[in-house]
Amino acid sequence: MILPATAALVAAGTAAYGAFYRNSPVFGSVLHQLPTSGSTVSLTFDDGPNPYATPVVLDALGKAGVSATFFFLGRHVERWPEIAHRAAAEGHQIGNHGYYHRKLHLRGIGYVRDDLGRGKAAIEAACGVTPAFFRAPHGFRSPWVTAIARSLGERTVGWSLGVWDTDLPGTDAIVARTVEGARPGHILLLHDGDGYDPVGDRMQTARAVPQIVSKLHDRGFTFATLPR
Repeated sequence: MILPATAALVAAGTAAYGAFYRNSPVFGSVLHQLPTSGSTVSLTFDDGPNPYATPVVLDALGKAGVSATFFFLGRHVERWPEIAHRAAAEGHQIGNHGYYHRKLHLRGIGYVRDDLGRGKAAIEAACGVTPAFFRAPHGFRSPWVTAIARSLGERTVGWSLGVWDTDLPGTDAIVARTVEGARPGHILLLHDGDGYDPVGDRMQTARAVPQIVSKLHDRGFTFATLPR
């Protein structure tokens, strides 16, 4: 027989796992790995568009012939709709990262619905596409975040490998962490923008992208966008 105190601890632990672990299935299924047996990875970028880094990332991807997924913030899309539109026009997937970039695990249903809805509307207005994917800021979710994303037609996405490029460790470190950590089927998380500063510096990541693509190609990897 499970004692009430033990049951409460188990429930609290389960809730924390669901809220804070980006790939936890507790609050709904999350895409965190590509369904492939080959050496394929997916590049994803969060928090853009950024007026400096995002065009450099797009230039690098275009030169390499690689498509990626950009999880754009609605408020940044409204500032730089032309950059968001360019990403969509060049064939990249555009995902919803919400509007404000606030942690959603302690937010109510109404707030989450408004945040995701605003993000979706901004993307549709700027890009002319409806986002099919959603990624929660920091990966934090509550019991209703994934359900609300699903109601908007968006599949919730986590990630297999994050390299903490937001800490600005240097371009070489970002390249090394990504290339050395990549495994077949991985969804790789990088950042072309700053979720809290619209013009935050993400040029280290932008400069890392050509090297990441080249070195992964040299290791036999191919690139794919997210499966719908």
